[in-house]
Amino acid sequence: MTIPDSMFMLENAGSCLPCTPEEELKIVTDLTNKAESHLKEGDLHYVVSKRWFSSWRRYVGINDDSDHGQSSDSHYMDVIPSKAGNRPAPIDNSDIVQSGSDSEGDEPELRRSLEEELDYVLVPQEVWEKLVEWYKGGPALPRKLILVGNTFGVEVYQLSLNLIDSRDNSQSTIRLSKKASLCELYEKVCTLKKIEKEKICLWDYFNKEKNASLPVSNQTLEDSHLQMDQDILLVLTADGLHSSRLSVDSMGNELALVPLEPSRSSMSIAGGPTMSNGHSTGYGLNLYPGSSLNSSSTDVDDGYNIYGSTRKEERGGLAGLQNLGNTCFMNSALQCLVHTPPLVEYFLQDYSEEINTKNPLGMHGELALAFGELLRRLWSSGRTTIAPRVFKGKLARFAPQFSGYNQHDSQELLAFLLDGLHEDLNRVKQKPYIEMKDSDGRFDEEVADECWRNHKARNDSVIVDVCQGQYKSTLVCPVCKKISITFDPFMYLSLPLPSTLMRMMTVTVFCGDGSGLPMPYTVTVPKHGYIKDLIQALSTACCLKSDETLLIAEIYDHHVYGYYERGSEQLASIKDDEHVVAYRFRKGEAKTRLEIVHRFREKYKSDTVKGSERKCFGTSLVAYLKENPVSGADIEVAVSTVLSPLRRIRSPANTCNGKENGFPSEVVEELLESCNAQSISRDQPMENVEIGGSLNQELSFQLFLTDDRLMKCIPILRDSVLKSEGVMKVYLDWTEKEQELYDANYLKDLPEVYKQGYTAKKTRQESISLFSCLEAFLTEEPLGPDDMWYCPRCKEHRQATKKLDLWMLPDILVFHLKRFSYSRYLKNKLDTFVNFPIYNLDLTKYVKSMDGQSYMYELYAISNHYGGLGGGHYTAYAKLIDDNRWYHFDDSHVSPVTEADIRTSAAYVLFYKRVKSGTKSGLGETSQSHRSS
Repeated sequence: MTIPDSMFMLENAGSCLPCTPEEELKIVTDLTNKAESHLKEGDLHYVVSKRWFSSWRRYVGINDDSDHGQSSDSHYMDVIPSKAGNRPAPIDNSDIVQSGSDSEGDEPELRRSLEEELDYVLVPQEVWEKLVEWYKGGPALPRKLILVGNTFGVEVYQLSLNLIDSRDNSQSTIRLSKKASLCELYEKVCTLKKIEKEKICLWDYFNKEKNASLPVSNQTLEDSHLQMDQDILLVLTADGLHSSRLSVDSMGNELALVPLEPSRSSMSIAGGPTMSNGHSTGYGLNLYPGSSLNSSSTDVDDGYNIYGSTRKEERGGLAGLQNLGNTCFMNSALQCLVHTPPLVEYFLQDYSEEINTKNPLGMHGELALAFGELLRRLWSSGRTTIAPRVFKGKLARFAPQFSGYNQHDSQELLAFLLDGLHEDLNRVKQKPYIEMKDSDGRFDEEVADECWRNHKARNDSVIVDVCQGQYKSTLVCPVCKKISITFDPFMYLSLPLPSTLMRMMTVTVFCGDGSGLPMPYTVTVPKHGYIKDLIQALSTACCLKSDETLLIAEIYDHHVYGYYERGSEQLASIKDDEHVVAYRFRKGEAKTRLEIVHRFREKYKSDTVKGSERKCFGTSLVAYLKENPVSGADIEVAVSTVLSPLRRIRSPANTCNGKENGFPSEVVEELLESCNAQSISRDQPMENVEIGGSLNQELSFQLFLTDDRLMKCIPILRDSVLKSEGVMKVYLDWTEKEQELYDANYLKDLPEVYKQGYTAKKTRQESISLFSCLEAFLTEEPLGPDDMWYCPRCKEHRQATKKLDLWMLPDILVFHLKRFSYSRYLKNKLDTFVNFPIYNLDLTKYVKSMDGQSYMYELYAISNHYGGLGGGHYTAYAKLIDDNRWYHFDDSHVSPVTEADIRTSAAYVLFYKRVKSGTKSGLGETSQSHRSS
């Protein structure tokens, strides 16, 4: 019997969907392009699980490997078509929502710290509606398009506020857009509490402290400095008091009515210029004796020294920074900067005259003012923890990439902050146009001095004074040998780690010919290697024969989620928590790949509902069929073959009336004999194994043909003739008979690729020196194919060789250790231990300017990154100058450490201070003689 093609059409609610994969792709592409051409604030986009969306991409014939990390909403359309995969199951966003958050009447909440293109994708509303029409499923996760700075962005994570009702101390969660107004907040609270707006007052209750009342106004929640997961307090009040500040006790009861304090969002320096928004630049703080800061504040004493505090018994510089929600990366970078001696000295004095509010490349001076106020608070608060809410608000305004509450990179923040501070404090108000000249064989010293003068003519700030150096860049054309030499400024040095770290991976190998039991193997492969490296390691581990091959696949939810069939795929795309298997086969011309998914029937536990449902379990098995079309008997033999190693040892007492498992015992014995690995000849194709006798149309197994495009199952009969398109998927329903005959435990408990064990020891499995990293940075190398150089002599782009040399080093030298590398979907981290000196870092021999100076440096701060990529954590080590001691800054927690503690494999960004040669080791004396203005 041949199953008609009509049975392979998807039936949905009694009607057939007309769309082919190609038509679906075209519809989604057109809808996406249309939506992106008319973007406006308030447009809805939907969050979709990347895991499910990848299965749809494969179904419509998109090759995921061509995705090189683009982040636009339509990037998934700009890919290379490939062979279509199976039709995906209904949309399933369960892997990106919090468990238990989809209760009735409550919108599901996204898991925290998800990354776009790694965990989820964003699709326009029209695309989502079409996908739901085709596939059903959910849950729906709509998000609005908002304007962040000058660009549009989807607000994936709404602001979550914890509402505390002062009447009964009950707590509720309020979720709103950060662009929502305080009026909208009041309306949501009133609806939730069923109370009139005029009878309540809301308070900013950050840290369980009454910071400010929240007036009923159009001010946004973002501008009110409300943070993720913070508390707001609801109190009953008399009519008309929303514009005043109420004094309340710890339970929120009214005590007194006092004038509302002015907003703290306008930060400035006394006597400074007027900002572009019309606000005065008056601080009212007197933090430095003898400065021009005219103070009317009594919060800070006069006896303040540059590295001290307002009280003699309290030491400045030991204040922690509160984590506002995945802001440890920001806290780490800030602690390193606020413990940089020249910056501390600069921002504790009056710098108002240097604020550049007209610089189009700057932030109107607001970033420098926000940083300056934060530094002053940290150096004047003793050990009191500071919540950098205002600074984070300014940061998000001018750097939308750091908005929200996802984890980011401390070095990326540091780079933005140094550049932003420079532009806000640039002493050059009108930058002159300067035409750069080629070296044309001139002496390096002449060209370098000219380049530095040109740079200083456009860039002159405290950041340039202390943080910027100069390196020599030499390009050589591989064809005409043209040499181009330039001298460029740098703010920090990003050093590669010449590492050969390996990665352990556990993969279970299944024998597709039934020759043995599944066996897990743990192999060591290059951390940045390819699938071919994994196959080679597994081949050695499992003693693969010359006529055998391995097929690598990922298992998810008991199904084959995808195959790694090309050796060029990167191992970095396989996460540690995934389940990966290898199917072992003999090489040959196979026409059909048979996927076998296991199911069992589970009865409902409810007394009121009778019946059962089928659930998948175990690991899918894969076999190959050489014929196309194939018969039901062929599939039966293939299933029996791959299951044969799992067969239990049975006694004759288990046979009943000459039958076993519903078939005559002699037939079963013949089948087992044919399928036994020891009795099947290696030269005999398993498709040639036949079951003797003409029984009936039923198979010995309950097998159902399924096509993921069709979302239906078709019982397979012995005489069925089935055509396939290369892959055929069947369900094997396990009954009590199969459970008696076969041990299904071998199909369960599939190990993860790598199970991370807890260890408190420092990771020093591989050690390299800071000097070897620097030498790798200075090694000549060819430019990449995407970074070709235009040769002025050849008049063509050439893959030139590039050589960097250090020419002039700054007083503050920052080393960024490139622990992260980028692949298709994620960043990979190197945990290599870098042995860096704390004292006497002598870089004199690396400086090519031959100026006769000594370049000796001493370490004073470190930004650390611990853990993996998804759940990593940043901290900082910083040296307090006046007592020559190191401290560990872990968000709000500050503790002393020894010099032996600060050398770890977590070191990510190193901060060095230049010291004069021949002086006592310390950080108090610097050399400026190498600067020329």
